[in-house]
Amino acid sequence: MRMHPKKHLPERLERCGALYITQTEGLRGNWGSAVFQNANPICVEIGCGKGNFITGLAQRHPDINYIAFEKYKNVLVTAMEKAQALHLTNVRFLSDDAADLEKLLAAGECERIYLNFSDPWPKNRHAKRRLTHPSFLALYKAVLPSGGQIHFKTDNQKLFEYSLNTFSDFGLRLHNITFDLHGSDFEGNIETEYETQFSQQGFPIYRCEVLFD
Repeated sequence: MRMHPKKHLPERLERCGALYITQTEGLRGNWGSAVFQNANPICVEIGCGKGNFITGLAQRHPDINYIAFEKYKNVLVTAMEKAQALHLTNVRFLSDDAADLEKLLAAGECERIYLNFSDPWPKNRHAKRRLTHPSFLALYKAVLPSGGQIHFKTDNQKLFEYSLNTFSDFGLRLHNITFDLHGSDFEGNIETEYETQFSQQGFPIYRCEVLFD
């Protein structure tokens, strides 16, 4: 279904100013110096939605830089307005998706990737679109250093099981696997909008961490 543009969307995007990265030429390999103007670690969220997770993370870790990808500008603008209201200086936003990752980040430039409640693409013929498909894992490997991580959360059991298999088949190490995040003793969780909605409806939240050697 086509999403209709929000009222005054261009003006709202423009008001987000420096938080919104629209010109990416020359940034690959230079995000720290050219954008954040520091040498702090960089982490990425792919599909940031309305920004609850990434803004919470940026608040909690001011010494880490965050890049948030969200291809839908209608949704992205809400995330940027949250970051702007919080006066965050360590997060930037792009209207891009995971397929562009290697074009925007150099090898080892990103230390961690967050995948939160990605589209499960339940039909087998659409498996290549899942963000935990081996083709995407290869993209992540290209921008992560040795020891880099993926932190993955979903409410979809079948996607989680599929992802555990693809991670394992790709030769990745799995840590902190839980089939009920909110019922576990995991500390420091920051909820996304979807996570709050699904957990309030009684659905379990699945989570794991993946390490690249």
